[in-house]
Formats: sequence, C-alpha cells, structure tokens
Amino acid sequence: MEPRKTFPTPYPDVNAVLQELRAGLRSLLGKKLAGLYLYGSLAAGDFDPQTSDIDFTAVTAGPVSADELAGLRTLHERLSAGPSKWGAELEGYYLPRGDLRRYDPAQPPCPHIERGGKLVVEPQDSDGTIQRHILREQGIVLAGPPPASLIDPVSPADLRWAVRTLFRNWWVPMVQDPIRLYHPGYHAYAVLTMCRMRYTIEHGTIVSKPAAARAALATWAARWAPLIERALAWQMRVEDVDETRALIEETAAALRETEEGI
Repeated sequence: MEPRKTFPTPYPDVNAVLQELRAGLRSLLGKKLAGLYLYGSLAAGDFDPQTSDIDFTAVTAGPVSADELAGLRTLHERLSAGPSKWGAELEGYYLPRGDLRRYDPAQPPCPHIERGGKLVVEPQDSDGTIQRHILREQGIVLAGPPPASLIDPVSPADLRWAVRTLFRNWWVPMVQDPIRLYHPGYHAYAVLTMCRMRYTIEHGTIVSKPAAARAALATWAARWAPLIERALAWQMRVEDVDETRALIEETAAALRETEEGI
C-alpha cells in the first residue's frame, strides 16, 4: 500500500516527530529559530522506512548559547526516548544563518546530532558543502524562507573538492582498518557512497545514493554488479568486506585519475 500523502512527508509517523521537533525548537528558541529544513532521502524521494534516517538543518539567527544548547540536548533526549522510533533517527546540524551561506572549514563548531547519538558540538567536515547543495536544491521547508535564499549556489568544482577531501579523510583509512565494514548497515552505506562519490566526480552534481548505484550498474564493470545489488537491498555479507575494500581502492584510483586530468 502506498503511504498516505501528508505534509511535509508521506509518512505520518515521521511527520509527528518533525512536528514535535519544530514545536520544541519554537518554544526553546523563539524568534531565534530562523529556519528548519529537511534534506537527504526524504527530500530526494528515496526514503526507505527500513534503512533511512531523517536529515534536517535548523538555522538560528546567531550562535546557540550555553542555555539553549542544554535545552536542545534535553529536547533530543526526550524525542529519542519517546514512543516513535523516528525520534532517535534524527540527524542534523544547528547552524547560524551567516555560516549557512557557504561552507568554510574555519567556521566554529556547531551543535550536531547523529542518528542514535547525543547532541554534540563539533566542526563540520567537507561534506558540509554537499549538504548545502542538497539543501539548497531539494530542501523541504518546515519553517523559514526558501533555503535557496540562505545558501549560495554550490559549483561543480566545489562539489568535486568536497568529495575528494571527504574521501581522503574518511574512506582511505578504512582500507587499512575496515572494522566499520563488518556492520551490515554501514557496509551497504559504504558501497552506495562509493557510487555517489564517483557519480559526483563524473557529473559535477549530487544524486541520491540509490540513483547513483543504479547508474553504476549501467556503466561500471560487471564485476561490481553483485556487490552493488546487495548494497541496494541492504543484504551485505561478511565475505563482501574484501571486495568492498577493493571498490574503495578503485574509487581512490578513479579520483586520482580525474584530478590529474584537470
């Protein structure tokens, strides 16, 4: 059965948590809440209730104070402990409006929560460029103006830089220490992410991980098809870890080759 069409997503249980998040932020931040947006799979139309999380960005009129940070932590703890599983599936940043305009590695740390985790204050890494592009082009407004009015256009060159930087900092070390790949969910995520990174390097834009994987099935060597198909089905096997490491190494070579060709 198709999910009933409701706003802001087709999933009433997800919407209930989003409404609680928005109400909590309005109560806590008042007029300082300058915007609240969805991006990621919910915005792209590739949301899978079995595997996806809820990506959001909250925009504030200025930096979050110590008291506001404590309130945000309490809010997320309450949502995570609530009756809906989606309260623990929220993943997002709290960014001052000025810092949202464009990614800068010199920007100060900001509040961030990952699915299943606690709210922490930490710097954004280079995927902040990717997140801004997706938010600007596909973001769903829960509060505030259209996201395109708050974020500068992200160029293909900037997207390629972000992918190369993220790959170098995060994925290259995983070839030497693949412990995360033994978790089936993360394992599938890794394979799909390689597909999306190489799509961005080739085309200079971002598509969802499933869309990039389907494109890879149509264009990559047949060797990778079984691995990608299992990743799309989220049915990875322990014996796939070495093949996934090989895919990461091939992706590294592809990124080097395209960089040398610039």
